[in-house]
Amino acid sequence: MATNQLNLLSFSGNIRILHMTWMAFFISFVVWFNHAPLMLAIAKTLALSQPEVKTILILNVALTIPARIVIGILVDKFGPKRTYSVLLGLGSIPCFMFATANGFQQLALARFLMGFIGAGFVIGIRMVGEWFPARQVGTAEGIYGGWGNFGSSVAALALPSLALVFGGDDGWRYAIGCTGVLALVYSVIYYFSVSDTPKGSTYFKPKKAGAMEVSSIWDLFFYIIMNIPLYATLSLLTWKLSLSGGANFTSLLSNKAAIFIHAGIWCLFFYNVYKIVHVNEEHLQKPVPEIHRYKFKQVAILDLAYMIAFGSELAVVSMLPLFFYETFHASQNVTMVQAGLLGGSFAFINLVARPMGGWLSDKFGRKLTLSFCMGGMAAGYFFMSMIKPEWPIILAVLLSMASSCFVSAGCGAVYAIVPLIKRRMTGQIAGMVGAYGNVGGVLFLTILSFVAPSVFFLVMHGVALAVLLAVQFIDEPKGHMVEVQEDGTVEMIELN
Repeated sequence: MATNQLNLLSFSGNIRILHMTWMAFFISFVVWFNHAPLMLAIAKTLALSQPEVKTILILNVALTIPARIVIGILVDKFGPKRTYSVLLGLGSIPCFMFATANGFQQLALARFLMGFIGAGFVIGIRMVGEWFPARQVGTAEGIYGGWGNFGSSVAALALPSLALVFGGDDGWRYAIGCTGVLALVYSVIYYFSVSDTPKGSTYFKPKKAGAMEVSSIWDLFFYIIMNIPLYATLSLLTWKLSLSGGANFTSLLSNKAAIFIHAGIWCLFFYNVYKIVHVNEEHLQKPVPEIHRYKFKQVAILDLAYMIAFGSELAVVSMLPLFFYETFHASQNVTMVQAGLLGGSFAFINLVARPMGGWLSDKFGRKLTLSFCMGGMAAGYFFMSMIKPEWPIILAVLLSMASSCFVSAGCGAVYAIVPLIKRRMTGQIAGMVGAYGNVGGVLFLTILSFVAPSVFFLVMHGVALAVLLAVQFIDEPKGHMVEVQEDGTVEMIELN
């Protein structure tokens, strides 16, 4: 599929950058998810309760939402080479903290900090966008996202075996410590192996840091409104970890502490609003020239598309093994091990389907491909809501895999558009879109805690239909986008 356009067996030029960068993403996901396959051993060694285990799992994603925004700003300012290298290096520190923890509080702090490395995905979006032309960027971004994302699956397969090789009650500590060493070593390798742009190309940076530039006063208000769900999700996570919402979690926060954190979150929101206005007030005092404009609706629609695509993927991967077990255990004697293997098929498809979504975008158009994926996703979740114990298990698995194809391809289709909106802000755009993916994961898993799985799938069906409608208002990238070099020279970047 992708090899028709890209010689993936090469290790020179932009293909070398692609391989080096998806490997950086791969390692960041190995580190980010290194705890999941070892939680039983960790819980046994440190005598963790079930609510404490659930708290560790939710803390793993808590910091990733703001981290993707922050990393987006940093990558636009400092470049992907330095940002990815520093992130991998610093990400090894909480990894070592987790491996040496002797109690729940230490585990919780290390896991919370580890969420920052989950933002590494954003960095590679800018790097790949710099190195590949528009006609190939969807395929390249899909390979970067799909192959890098596979790091979580490799962690699930390899780390339990590695822990067994080390042996003893502390085998899991050495296995997790090895992932920290891997990240630290690769941070150095990456720094000395890549450059931010091809030779002779300019790395365009935002005029002001701290927020995205917009092109009109209406887009300014739109941008502010689209930030609200990000902070609302952080408040939701705070509630889950407080005494008020911690029925299924260890209540790390007293209600009084939770109130202070809620207040802090919304103070940060208003500070963010101030930064948005400050970055934009000067150039919005007069109309922005047409050639420098972009429509913020492009970003907003991609936010929503990634919320249902990646957000539903996170949610379904988390619940599908238990869903298969509870649905088919009594009727067809499915064991927990078998249910885990069957549920894992949903994430495995990502390896091929995400590059396919990017390739289809390059080949047949980005708006058409994204619409196709949203429609397929809506249909897939509708039929998954109808799964019953009397269904043949093979039919249920094939249906979930078909749905996963549309979900993963939809992720690829989203990021086939992201680098084609405004080059100098690609990191910030990718960060906001990526953060919405985590928002979707938290939202859908929260809904699942209140409703039956059939209703959960129907909710995602409805959201996918609504996003399908929204996608019809997105503009197909075409013509050129304009960036200005430091000497005032105008550069036209082809979009199709």
